[in-house]
Amino acid sequence: MPEPTASAIAVPSDDPKKKKTEETEEKDKDKKEGSSKLKDGEKEGEDMSEEDIQLKNELEMLVERLKEPNTDLHRPALETLRTLIRTSTSSMTSVPKPLKFLRPHYPDLQTLYETWPPSEDKSLFADILSVLAMTYSDTQPRGTLRYRLLSASLVPASSPLSEPGSWGHEYVRHLAAELGEEYSSRVEDEGDTPEEAAEKEKEKEKVADGDKEKDGEEKKEKPVVKVVIEASNEELQALGMQCAVFLLAHNAEPDAVDLLEELEIVDRIAELVDENTYARVCAYMIRCVNLLPPPDDISFLRAAHTIYVQHSKFPEALGLSIRLGDPDLIRQDFNAPGNPLMKRQLAFLLARAQVPIEWLQPPSENADGDADITFQDDLPEDLLECLSNSKLSVHFKEFGKEVGVADAKSLEDVYKSHLENTRAGATANVDSARANLAGTFVNAFVNAGFGNDKLMVEAEEGNSWIYKNKDHGMMSAAASLGLSLLWDTDVGLSHVDKYTYSSEEHIKAGALFATGLLNTGVRTEADAALALLGDYVDNKSVPLKTSAIMGLGLAYAGSHREDLLPLLLQHVADDSVSMEIASLSALAIGFVFVGSGSGDVAGTILQTLMEREDKYLDEKWARFMVLGLAFLYLGLQDGSDATIETLKTIEHPISKQAQILVETCSFAGTGNVLRIQAMLHHCDEHVQNDKEKEKEKEENKDDKDKEEKKDEPKIDDTFQAFAVLGIALIAMGEDIGAEMSMRQFNHLMHYGDPIIRKTVPLALGLVSASNPVLPVLDTLSKYSHDNDLAVALNAIFAMGLVGAGTNNARLAQMLRQLAGYYYKEPDCLFMVRIAQGLVHMGKGTIGLNPFFSDRNIMSRPAVAGLLATLTAFTDAKAFVLDKYHWMLYFLVTAMYPRFLITLNEELLSVPVTVRVGQAVDVVGQAGKPRTISGFQTHQTPVRLGTTERAELATEEFIPFAHVLEGFVVLQKNPGWEKEDKMEV
Repeated sequence: MPEPTASAIAVPSDDPKKKKTEETEEKDKDKKEGSSKLKDGEKEGEDMSEEDIQLKNELEMLVERLKEPNTDLHRPALETLRTLIRTSTSSMTSVPKPLKFLRPHYPDLQTLYETWPPSEDKSLFADILSVLAMTYSDTQPRGTLRYRLLSASLVPASSPLSEPGSWGHEYVRHLAAELGEEYSSRVEDEGDTPEEAAEKEKEKEKVADGDKEKDGEEKKEKPVVKVVIEASNEELQALGMQCAVFLLAHNAEPDAVDLLEELEIVDRIAELVDENTYARVCAYMIRCVNLLPPPDDISFLRAAHTIYVQHSKFPEALGLSIRLGDPDLIRQDFNAPGNPLMKRQLAFLLARAQVPIEWLQPPSENADGDADITFQDDLPEDLLECLSNSKLSVHFKEFGKEVGVADAKSLEDVYKSHLENTRAGATANVDSARANLAGTFVNAFVNAGFGNDKLMVEAEEGNSWIYKNKDHGMMSAAASLGLSLLWDTDVGLSHVDKYTYSSEEHIKAGALFATGLLNTGVRTEADAALALLGDYVDNKSVPLKTSAIMGLGLAYAGSHREDLLPLLLQHVADDSVSMEIASLSALAIGFVFVGSGSGDVAGTILQTLMEREDKYLDEKWARFMVLGLAFLYLGLQDGSDATIETLKTIEHPISKQAQILVETCSFAGTGNVLRIQAMLHHCDEHVQNDKEKEKEKEENKDDKDKEEKKDEPKIDDTFQAFAVLGIALIAMGEDIGAEMSMRQFNHLMHYGDPIIRKTVPLALGLVSASNPVLPVLDTLSKYSHDNDLAVALNAIFAMGLVGAGTNNARLAQMLRQLAGYYYKEPDCLFMVRIAQGLVHMGKGTIGLNPFFSDRNIMSRPAVAGLLATLTAFTDAKAFVLDKYHWMLYFLVTAMYPRFLITLNEELLSVPVTVRVGQAVDVVGQAGKPRTISGFQTHQTPVRLGTTERAELATEEFIPFAHVLEGFVVLQKNPGWEKEDKMEV
């Protein structure tokens, strides 16, 4: 290869002397680095202008000067070299000329450098070699870093070393890359034992010796590796900080964050940012969190939190504290601002996240109940009102009027059965009790929160919808009052009260459950739910007992109320009560203490799982007990390790279900890839095939044995259902992971066992709750016609979840077609009706998506509600289609209005012009790009979809919140009117 090129170089030469020097140089170059750089030489000969030739000769003369023994000439020569290199780095597209011409001399200069005595001149020489080393990064890795550090070590204390940025952006990027490589290679080597390290050294030497034989010039390779190690990690980190300062000043915030992350000092970025860069740095760091492995994700959140606190960005800081789930940080952030309006805004944010009010209380020495009461009295009335969500109902009803959906909808308005293409007379087959039961739920979900539906709230005495249902249907019908009067604690209780005196047990039970439902997410001074339901927890009647227990669980979801423990824990620990009551008590405690990691509760549930006999743990209810345990660790990541280890000691198959649930809940919404892979491993076991093999072995034995063998593996494969849901649970917090999980679900649907196939639609529903994207809708539509009715049923319910509260017309049409398709299948038809109710939830104003604040913060009670409902669907025949259809009401903790309401200083609604459009991710983009696309302009209050974002259309008001969503407190912009007049 080199010969023809060499001849090509010789052709255009015009100066015979120069030809010789060039040829020898080219040959030397070939020796040094093979033919990789010949193209430069080719060009050099072809089109070198006079300026280039002059520059080349000047550089060669300077190099010769450095080789002379007279040391007085060295300093000026180095200064000139430095000036030439610095002034020529203007072109972005090509290699700077001085670097190109000095490249052949680099090995000679290296040899020369070693011969100089330590001095300031030698430091400058090392600095220049550090820049030249960029051209040799392929054959001598980390040369730039090596000479930079040598230069720093030689410079006298009186004259500081030039900043890395003085050599330009490319040099800093090069240096940053080498810093990262060096640091990570050290971290890898640190774990080695001395023997392993010695072996690695030997291998390196062997390689180096081999290179030496091949290539005479590689003598310098060995010392490079050894010298770099001399600098301490602290020196590397200090140099990294210098580079980061330069990168932050030149709009390369992501590069700066990445460099500090590689050097494990990302927490020190707070020292470097200023008011111009902090917003971009934090935005980038927060976007990285989902892609980082623990514990880096937590350190990123903490670092961003520190920066926001430094710059007094309280809502952003509080949002990160809520994500971290750290009571101390939340308390500090809440108490930090002095402005009462800002405090109200923070209170709204805490109320939305359902953070326990007790967390805001300063920790006292004597932990008694009185301190708690006085603390709540100390809070100003207006703050307590914001924190306890007590005005949510009033604002929601006003919002309904503004948007024009205040009037109650009838069932026919939702079903639109005149559009269904069923054959005439075909409806006679429908089980009317089933149809009425479906009507109960549809009415409850569609009119939720408005408190004016015709069937229940406004029905005349004795003509209530309750009496159109039988037995257990009556319970759900009475409970639907709670949904209809959601959040309205005053009016709601008076409506429900009359049913608590009913002689019919089921109606009374429903009324108790309704009391719990309507208090969900709202805190009141009266504590009505506890007062009314506390007495029934020990009632002899099972329906009354279970509704009181679950009512308390939902009413106080996420509140971490210690005073509920004695009421509920006794049933978990009591061996004499049925598994149903024990499991529902565990679930209720799970709801109340969601994400608390409470040791008392976990210990009690674990003890019960260990002590209960196998026949009890085989029951269908056991899954709710382990779910209650899993809720305690929701979002705690590694906090559940000890519990998982304890669960491994339980010999019953339930142990595997529990391990999976606890692990997936701990990492809910984190997008942790390794955990998702672990769940996929659980899904690839074919439990059923093993069962068939066992059957063949057992054929000779008697029938009874055969029966037992049949049952055992059947229970054993429930864990796969939770593994599938687990994939969705972990992936749902982050868009890329959620999209990738779709593909996995597709594979599971093709190759999985029946238990996996019927859970996949539920997982799809969880991944995009209240976010009807087309690919998911089409997939679910396909599954809803599956031959296996269990799959179809779950797919129909998942369609309801995906479209919950969106009024999606395409989805409504699909469900109408399904109603016609399944007119002879009462179970599926029942599910279609419920899905229709979910799609029109709150007449299109209430969503189920557990993420809020620009989909950054995950509401733990909401995730718990969704997961509990889906767990009931892992065996729909045994729960929702049996007597326990009231489990659909578990969704209530996830139900929240999708609105933006702007409030003035007095917390009264004030109409403002806003633009609403699809949210666009602008992290890391240059300048100030638009954050929404395809927007429309509206007056507040306005409804926001799951993936939508709002921004104020004018600068008349200054919002206190960083994300316009939910309740936003505004303040008049004092400089607004003056600008207006100037325009005129």
